[in-house]
Amino acid sequence: MGSRYADKVVIVTGGSSGIGKGCAREFVRAGARVVVCSNDEEGGAAVARELQDLARAEGRGDALFLYCDVRKEEDVRGLVETTVERFGRIDCLINNAGWHPPHKPIDDFSAEEFRALLELNLVSVFTACRLALPHLRKARGNVINMSSLVGQIGQHHATTYVATKGAVTAFTKALALDEAAHGVRVNSVSPGNIFTPLWQEAADAAPDPERALAEGRAAQPVGRMGTAEEVGRLCLFIAAEATFTTGVDHIISGGAELGYARKSER
Repeated sequence: MGSRYADKVVIVTGGSSGIGKGCAREFVRAGARVVVCSNDEEGGAAVARELQDLARAEGRGDALFLYCDVRKEEDVRGLVETTVERFGRIDCLINNAGWHPPHKPIDDFSAEEFRALLELNLVSVFTACRLALPHLRKARGNVINMSSLVGQIGQHHATTYVATKGAVTAFTKALALDEAAHGVRVNSVSPGNIFTPLWQEAADAAPDPERALAEGRAAQPVGRMGTAEEVGRLCLFIAAEATFTTGVDHIISGGAELGYARKSER
């Protein structure tokens, strides 16, 4: 990995597990100083210690954990201000924090549940971008918003989640237009089935966990689910090397969206 992003400063929201943790790890390996934020204080602190050990072993990079509930503007403001106080700049913001509710038909979702999910999956992205952009403009940095493949292709019994992720993709494109004049690139990443602790929890809650995992693997032509580190490497490429790319939604799905298939039991 070398020093592809040496001494750059990166914020990763929702960095205590899953894709966020995978992103933080790949950026530290590339020499970046990574601020991991999460509302899981114990988990976030543990990840920061792991990353600090990795940085020492690699001889480059650094990591810091900051508690942050991205649904609270004052927390996000503190995240941005503390990052700048500690490291002097922000080069990349990865908006990864979010949640996928259990699958159920629209009849079983309440408007209050939808509003709460919008706050977490969408409004928090807006807030973090708005507060970090003054610093990203100075550094001519970039934003990476974590969307989802299902924001493009839909998903069974997931109307609220799909709506939030479709909105993240659209927001990314609009912001990319605005920020090009300031030298800030804004892109999104849309993972398909990435094996994370959240995926394992969903499988464990299924009537047949092994079957659920097998179906998850079989959904991709490549015959497996992706890893959080693979998503992290894509994000690193966007930040470090894809310097003529903005407003693009980068799908990382193992080909899950390809081809026709029977979708009706009729």
